[in-house]
Amino acid sequence: MKNYVIIDKIKSLKGTISAPPDKSITHRSFIFASLANGTSKIKNYLDSEDCNSTLSCLSNLGAQINKTKDYVEIKGVNLTNFKQPETILYAGNSGTTIRLLSGILSATNFISIITGDDSLKKRPMKRIIEPLTKMGATIKSNNNFPPLEIHGNKLHPINYKMNIASAQVKSAILFAALVANVPVEIEEPAKSRDHTEIFLKYLNQNINIENNKILFSPKGSFQGFEMRVPGDFSSAAFFIALTLISKNSEIIIKNVNLNPTRAALIDILKEMNANIKILNQKINVGGEPVGDIKISSSELKSIEIGGEIIPKIIDEIPLLSIIMAFANGTSKIKDAKELRVKESDRIKSIVSNFKRLNIPIKEFEDGMEIKGRPNLIIEPTEVESFYDHRIAMSMAILAPRLKSNIKINNINCINISFPTFFEKFSELVNQKNFFSFF
Repeated sequence: MKNYVIIDKIKSLKGTISAPPDKSITHRSFIFASLANGTSKIKNYLDSEDCNSTLSCLSNLGAQINKTKDYVEIKGVNLTNFKQPETILYAGNSGTTIRLLSGILSATNFISIITGDDSLKKRPMKRIIEPLTKMGATIKSNNNFPPLEIHGNKLHPINYKMNIASAQVKSAILFAALVANVPVEIEEPAKSRDHTEIFLKYLNQNINIENNKILFSPKGSFQGFEMRVPGDFSSAAFFIALTLISKNSEIIIKNVNLNPTRAALIDILKEMNANIKILNQKINVGGEPVGDIKISSSELKSIEIGGEIIPKIIDEIPLLSIIMAFANGTSKIKDAKELRVKESDRIKSIVSNFKRLNIPIKEFEDGMEIKGRPNLIIEPTEVESFYDHRIAMSMAILAPRLKSNIKINNINCINISFPTFFEKFSELVNQKNFFSFF
């Protein structure tokens, strides 16, 4: 197991890479395939720890799964035929796994327990327990934290107004409604990522979106399907950022998911004067827009963000903080308190590492303020991942601006979402002995 990595200084970035498969859509394709009537084949899936946690849980619930290097083939249970698992379901580090499957488990006719690793046990579940309980499920928890003991029941319709925009919460409700075959109405305070809604449309389910309201009346069972998972924007974003803050660099990232609720970071970066172009845009099987992204080195300016844009970029904020450190002026992020309850307290994690790096930063309860300098040069130092995959990868993006090298501790957590991160990194760097693993 890799404990830490030392990353050398980068001269420039050139070349073309393909984005790794989308994690969010991989999760959902596995779950929908397991609920389908018949067999589904998912190609270009993300083979990561989080997605494998979802597969493991689905297998324990009775889905028949054949996993190869090129595809995952799943024989579904026709919505209502999941079996009671013989063991506790283990979601690992995956918040998506535990929250989405909790919706499905609430509509079964058995009792199940789902839990995760030490990090996941610290992530709040009240946001899903509340609506699922209102639908008729009984859920016992450790003071609203995992493990969750879910007593499935005959669920009933609800109209639910969410306090916080969350794709995982609305997805839990939608999956519960799908399996229980009951209509639901969900209202979000702001539009969050809509991969579940798009997938339901692809499966010809009766779902309508009116502003921030979702109206879903399930049609019942659906047939198995075949699809190719598009590239993950959140993973591609690391190399977008790396190119923007590097000198004399230009790259193309192919086959990236450009869903507006997922790729909103592009709009923010363009406001910061980033040189980014979208090429070859089209609609992927499954209904998601995809395309290629061309990125060039840029002289960036500061920005202030908050409000409705935050749910759309919540996973990219650690990376955005790195970009802000090299922008001209003072940038500010607010309304991002959700970062406190991710794999780590990401506000605290960012602030702690920035202080080690002597990057001027102020911490707020719901965000941060960063004083950027285009010519910022960081002395060799040691930073922490806090066992958080997005913090680890964000710290790696600092490499081009170092006088020497950077040591990042506990980087094995990157395998949770992007196991080929260093492989893709190497494709663009074209330098020998660039990474040293210990």
